[in-house]
Amino acid sequence: MMDQYSVIIFVLEMIGTIAFASSGAMVGIRKNMDIFGVIVLGVTTAVGGGGIRDLILGIHPPKMFHNFSYVGIAIVTSLLIFLVMYIKRELLEGDFIENYEQIMNTFDAIGLGIFTVVGIQTTITVFDDSNIFLLIFVGVITSVGGGMLRDVLTGSVPFVFVKHVYASASLAGAILYVILRSYINDVVAMVVSMVVVISIRLLAARYRWNLPRIHNSFEGEK
Repeated sequence: MMDQYSVIIFVLEMIGTIAFASSGAMVGIRKNMDIFGVIVLGVTTAVGGGGIRDLILGIHPPKMFHNFSYVGIAIVTSLLIFLVMYIKRELLEGDFIENYEQIMNTFDAIGLGIFTVVGIQTTITVFDDSNIFLLIFVGVITSVGGGMLRDVLTGSVPFVFVKHVYASASLAGAILYVILRSYINDVVAMVVSMVVVISIRLLAARYRWNLPRIHNSFEGEK
């Protein structure tokens, strides 16, 4: 039976899974994939980062195979989004298309914030909290890994490399969480760090904040 703290972590993971599955499914629909492709992309986005995390931490098989609820909720979420868009195809036109990026950014921001702290928490349960670099690295890769796999599968340059402040938001939240948990209640530290990640991500999308890049005439993302 799970204790109260484990329940909080599980609920956060479910919320993050739904958010990332929604993000992946929406990309699949936009790429004109069939229902199977949309579900695969939704599941990959939702559990891909956690799978990479578990491989790094030596958790075999990865957590998603121990507990089907993660994959299950990702499948259900992706299927529901596909069915809604299939029945209400008019949603794919007009105002919805204009708001598509905002919806995607919101889903991504929620998943990014949640899986940053969950990745660190999982690391602490497997090892201890003395390896600061490991905690931060795994926190970030857990949050961005699924999205990177999603983009690779759709033949796109990973979102994390080209679109506004993304991995940097996760990195800031991971560092903050590692610092705060030494001084305040762990749950409070998690919530504060998640809010910071989500806020940075949404503000970056709203105001078009980007890291410095070199603009050139080569083919690719500009």
